[in-house]
Amino acid sequence: MYAIIETGGKQYRVSEGDILYIEKLDAEADSTVEFDRVMAVGKEDGTVIGAPVVEGAKVSAKVLKNGKAKKITVFTYRAKKDSKRKMGHRQPYTKVEITAINA
Repeated sequence: MYAIIETGGKQYRVSEGDILYIEKLDAEADSTVEFDRVMAVGKEDGTVIGAPVVEGAKVSAKVLKNGKAKKITVFTYRAKKDSKRKMGHRQPYTKVEITAINA
């Protein structure tokens, strides 16, 4: 059984036991979150597709940790103008484990 959920402006295909790195949520570690924006649910007897979401479907997940990704370097410049800027960025994320799919 699998589900397609939307969180943080992105869509993910998940099944029970999957570990995901998603956009940061306001949840503490070891807490439980529920995703109610379920776009589709795949079962043994077929697939249920929502318009836009499947009614009554929820996906439960356990928050494992909050953190930041590796640093990326952003370098902007204007050619021949002696103008340049170097910045770094670390995207915050939430690591979750899918515990249940309720369809």
